[in-house]
Amino acid sequence: MKEVDYIIVGFGLAGMAFCDQLSSTKLKYVVIDEQRDAASRVAAGLINPVTLKRYTMPYKGEEQFDLASSYFQRLAASYDKETFEILPVLKIFSSIEDQNNWFEASDKPVLRRFLNEKLVKNTSEYVEAPLQLGEVNESLRIKIPQLLDAYINSLKSKALYYSENFDHSAIKFNTDSTVTYKNFIAKRIVFAEGFGIKNNPFFNKLPLVGNKGEYLIIKAPDLNISEALKSSFFIIPLGGDYYKVGATFNWKEKDTIPTTEARDELQSKLEKVITCTYTIEKQEAGMRPTTGDRRPLIGVHPKYPQLALLNGLGTRGTMMSPYLAQVLFDYLEKGIPLDDEVSILRFPKKLV
Repeated sequence: MKEVDYIIVGFGLAGMAFCDQLSSTKLKYVVIDEQRDAASRVAAGLINPVTLKRYTMPYKGEEQFDLASSYFQRLAASYDKETFEILPVLKIFSSIEDQNNWFEASDKPVLRRFLNEKLVKNTSEYVEAPLQLGEVNESLRIKIPQLLDAYINSLKSKALYYSENFDHSAIKFNTDSTVTYKNFIAKRIVFAEGFGIKNNPFFNKLPLVGNKGEYLIIKAPDLNISEALKSSFFIIPLGGDYYKVGATFNWKEKDTIPTTEARDELQSKLEKVITCTYTIEKQEAGMRPTTGDRRPLIGVHPKYPQLALLNGLGTRGTMMSPYLAQVLFDYLEKGIPLDDEVSILRFPKKLV
């Protein structure tokens, strides 16, 4: 038997962030991860601190943004410097009212840092933006699959990563408050499975409803833009005339199969924004781990305290993951209480 402090199940944005919390301590851990249909690998990786539909700041948005910025910059320096880039976001206004709302929001103290009060002139002949553009300050893009792979390779070199399906039925609870899983004895298991929580018998009753998102990867040689454009969707430059377009939001389908409906929806929206020719090179789909109240799911099981959960990161997982991993770590190791709005104990009837 190998003794560790933590077994981490799942290795997307949440699992990586919790690993990073442990890496600066003397605590021992292993990762068990199948890397099947991971939503993190489909996500755009854009860290934009402001909700541009309503011009609001999300839950603890500035704190999350600052932590995410330093966290991903540090990981990039350690594992792959190409995974971190500063990427301006330019908002295409849908109406004069929308533009006025931008000006009003940019004057608020909580948003002034991120919303530039001076509009940007549209310089692209192939972009439809008659009302100029609003610029988001400090926005970033993380190349998530590339960073995950670099981190996994580092874990493998230390024999800390096991690429296999996790068997929940193999968990055994010991009298000394530890838990046994196959050849491991651990103080705790942290589940960071994303939508895979639906296969977890200890937490699958929690209201993680999931939200299917689809993207198109297009090639548009004439578009030639270096900033991300935000309309009712994003156009994100990937380099080499390639752009990521999306995403859709589908609350009904619970799979990762690309659909013609999403493709048609994104093309219809895209062709109202750009006028140059393009080709669709790829279509991607993923299941975002989203809750009904749009809050994360963090905490330990009330009956089995050896089992912890880090889930429900939703559409802002890139920005939220380092903050939430720190919150969970501080709760487990330092006893710092969880906020009620993120704790899984707000759903007590779902944990019996």
